[in-house]
Amino acid sequence: MIEKLGRSAYPRIRALPTRWADNDIYGHINNAAYYGFFDTAVNCFLIEEAGLDIHAGAVIGLVVETGCNYFAPLAFPETVEAGIRVARLGNSSVSFEIGLFRQGEDDPAAQGRFVHVYVDRDTRRPVALPDAMRAALVEIESR
Repeated sequence: MIEKLGRSAYPRIRALPTRWADNDIYGHINNAAYYGFFDTAVNCFLIEEAGLDIHAGAVIGLVVETGCNYFAPLAFPETVEAGIRVARLGNSSVSFEIGLFRQGEDDPAAQGRFVHVYVDRDTRRPVALPDAMRAALVEIESR
């Protein structure tokens, strides 16, 4: 079992509304939807704070590893609060950790990880993180 990280471990928190379609036949959010929450939280940070241009930028991030631990069910119509932080910052890669919380709660309902490798949009070869992106990622790096 991994160590559960409370809300205070995550420097950025984003509210994400659940959707009717997120629930499965068992009455809770389907496991696949959790990855959508992770992806949305991370990419909103990258676009809004780290200067990632998803449409025309020379550098793009590719997901090369993911994982999730589930602790408690979430269900529509809850608002999920997603916390993000950087666990490891490499030359061309970033390991993100994401916690999903019920609105206002400190214990996570789930914790996930995403590893991105940043590549040249055209060649798909790894490239160094742009300076502005690196600076934003350092701000949310776990210490």
